[in-house]
Amino acid sequence: MKRVQIDDFIAGWIGGATSVIVGHPFDTVKTRLQAGQGYKNTLQCILTVYRKENVTGFFKGLSFPLASITLYNSVVFGVFSNTQRLLNQLRYGTERHESDLLTLVLSSMTAGLLSVGIGAPVDLVKIRLQMQTQSIVTENFNLAGNVSLRTVSLHEPSYYRGPIHCISTIVQNEGISGLYRGAGAMVLRDIPGYTAYFVPYTFICGWLTPGGDVAPNCITIWLAGGLAGSISWVTATPADVIKSRLQADKSRQRKYKGITHCIMESYRAEGLQVFFRGAAVNTIRGFPMSATMFLSYELSLKLFRGL
Repeated sequence: MKRVQIDDFIAGWIGGATSVIVGHPFDTVKTRLQAGQGYKNTLQCILTVYRKENVTGFFKGLSFPLASITLYNSVVFGVFSNTQRLLNQLRYGTERHESDLLTLVLSSMTAGLLSVGIGAPVDLVKIRLQMQTQSIVTENFNLAGNVSLRTVSLHEPSYYRGPIHCISTIVQNEGISGLYRGAGAMVLRDIPGYTAYFVPYTFICGWLTPGGDVAPNCITIWLAGGLAGSISWVTATPADVIKSRLQADKSRQRKYKGITHCIMESYRAEGLQVFFRGAAVNTIRGFPMSATMFLSYELSLKLFRGL
């Protein structure tokens, strides 16, 4: 391979931005379900967030992932595509050779592993911000029979004022390593997760596209991307639950000592089903997010390479 192709990274950045906007409300619900905050099911979580925080509650912490997850997706797609070309060059003498299953798996695993360096701090800050509720309780009181104290609002305190304050607080209280809490669980999530992301997408596109030399159309890309996203998130949900719990676990109220302790304590307290909390939300949000991601990525590449 003569050089790294930058357009894959730029297209991944664009795709990441569009998918974040589409998927963030689902991600907020998923995070709160997985962190174990007393929600019975997905519907009750959605209604509770809406009732206490309005629509804005679903977009809590959006600014940071919009700025950072775009970079994260840029790395994932850029590394995956360039690794494919490198492996094809080494194995077949040309980077244009069609990627087989082994090349796709190795490229996916490489992308998943390298992405954790950026993704772990991004996910940590996003989850800490998403876990801050803004419960407002309004009551009317009658004092001494004739004094009315109206509209008393009780706010749960917001510990973090925003992404920068969140990062600085974590570093101050937990050190640099605190930004990578849950990184081990993220590796366990992303290596198989991205394998179950890129491999199905590639094969579904192939199955839905007649003729090997014909480029998939927008409908095919959208459908293949959506299905791949749902498959990937179902596969990744158990590790994602552990990652979310570790990352939501603040230093001053720490419940879990590490991955193994988190698994054992979660299982002891809530049973096997705990590892599939948020699976429905993951499956639902995985489709539109990934469909948008792949479609934006492929259209961006087509635009760049047509200039």
